[in-house]
Amino acid sequence: MLRRRHKTPKPGSAREATASREGGTPRTQRSRRRAREDAPVPPDLRIEPHQRGASPPQPEAPKPAAKASPKPHRPAEAKAPAAHKPRAGGIVLVTGFEPFGGDETNPSWDVCTRLAREIGGLRVEVCRVPCEFRRAIEVVAAAIEKHQPSIVLCLGLASGRTHMGVERVAINCDDARIPDNGGVQPIDQPVAAHGPPAYFATVPVKAMVAAMHEKGVPAEVSNTAGTFVCNHLMYGVLHFLAASASAARAGFIHVPRAEGMALSERAVASMSLATMARGVEAAIAAAHAHSEDIAAAGGTLD
Repeated sequence: MLRRRHKTPKPGSAREATASREGGTPRTQRSRRRAREDAPVPPDLRIEPHQRGASPPQPEAPKPAAKASPKPHRPAEAKAPAAHKPRAGGIVLVTGFEPFGGDETNPSWDVCTRLAREIGGLRVEVCRVPCEFRRAIEVVAAAIEKHQPSIVLCLGLASGRTHMGVERVAINCDDARIPDNGGVQPIDQPVAAHGPPAYFATVPVKAMVAAMHEKGVPAEVSNTAGTFVCNHLMYGVLHFLAASASAARAGFIHVPRAEGMALSERAVASMSLATMARGVEAAIAAAHAHSEDIAAAGGTLD
């Protein structure tokens, strides 16, 4: 537009040269902010807890991400959905974490390995997630790009809980009481520097709890996913799906410690892996069957 406006007066004038320079600056800034082609996540989710704020162009990063991120990845994956056709609603991606905090196992992943290969008409794909800030989101985002699921259900361990907790909300806050498996311990840092304060789960949490109860599984709606890697992943997955304009729905379930983990511990709540797997399968079937949640009390007094 600048060139067209000044083409007639003085094509080689200093004014046109200045306008050209001014027009070039934004393009240079945009190229600096462009999403890295080897990571399918929005730039503001590539978190460096000890180096936040070091990059001045970061505030506008989410805007290019929605456009730039799919370009390097979706064309490469376009053949996969055509090959096994259930892209519109035939796949549920279930994720579980690796062990952390000195434990030898993690029931969230152990449950994944016990799930049926098909639940409620959905093919089940599972993904083992590192218990690390940032990397957890990148691994699950890559799995979403690969499988194109209609539902993403992440599982995580919550020691001390007596029930399986279907999480209602994830907050934009990392506040780690202990370091993650990579030695990183962010304190009062945002998951996404310019993301919304919170995301609500897009799966029907109350319908899922009701279905779990029908199968005899202790379950409840939970109103806090914590501030460690579980909340980080739930928020990051919902943020990634929103930035990708994906129709996939996502949620998170916290599981108690497994019975085997409580053998040497006193007064520690636990649940069998078989019961947890039955609960997750019921939750998946309910999530697939309900496009909207049911009206049921699920709040707490505390």
